[in-house]
Amino acid sequence: MNFDQLKTFLWVARLGGVRRAAREMNLSQPAISSRIAALEEELGIKLFDRQKNGVVLTKEGVLLRSHAEQIERSISQIKAELTPSEEVKGTLRIGVAETIAQSWLSEFLSALRKRYPKLVVELSVDVSIHLRDQLLSHNMDLAFLMGPLPEGNVENILFPPFRLGWFCHPSMSHHDLGNAPIISFSRLSRPYQELMSELMNRYHEVGQVFPSTSLSTNFEMVASGIGVGALPVQLAQHFVESKRLKMFDPGWVPEDLVFTASYLNDPKDHIVSEAAKLALDIANEYDQRTADL
Repeated sequence: MNFDQLKTFLWVARLGGVRRAAREMNLSQPAISSRIAALEEELGIKLFDRQKNGVVLTKEGVLLRSHAEQIERSISQIKAELTPSEEVKGTLRIGVAETIAQSWLSEFLSALRKRYPKLVVELSVDVSIHLRDQLLSHNMDLAFLMGPLPEGNVENILFPPFRLGWFCHPSMSHHDLGNAPIISFSRLSRPYQELMSELMNRYHEVGQVFPSTSLSTNFEMVASGIGVGALPVQLAQHFVESKRLKMFDPGWVPEDLVFTASYLNDPKDHIVSEAAKLALDIANEYDQRTADL
């Protein structure tokens, strides 16, 4: 029995199938099956029962999973304590919401590379609902998204919020939100749902709303005079300074945008959790610099 066999066993157990484990570990399905078979022969027990949609652990498999996870945590702790950060290798898959990408992401990536110079980072920028799906399906290690995620196997680290403010083209003077075209976040996002609910409560009807998955497009649409929009105040500053946008007060603003660093704690990876803590430090520094905007 070796750790490669135990690691393979854990991935099959967590993902519920040989094919999914093979994709996660970048191995062939026969290689995965061979490791499981060797482990079962070594222990003289059956670890999985095959079902229509995959495999489930036997009673003995459940017991082995507990032991294997203890071994996995011990090995992770050994690596964390003994391997210098400048020698850490591997790939870290990070998903990022666009608001983060346009604010402090570059500072975070610079600090991460300084701490782990041999670590390869795969970066994806997407809407939060897609980032969540990628994280829960083990296709992503760390996600900076609108959170927190409620799943029990997810660790959430709360970032400082982004304040929203209403913005329009400087030439506009009438701001009746009951009639004005409104530029909004993606239809699938939490801010869009909250905005639509608040508009209905206040005005009993909603005029034209233009949802977009691209925050940069939202800024450009508002700056072009197509409509008004509730946008992150920190990111609007250079538009205001260049007189492409102005802020106005209709008497209310949507709730702050709340983001988290979210990652799976089953298994909990030391490098992932350290990267999430580093992101929090960078986010706090950014928040302090922009607090007076």
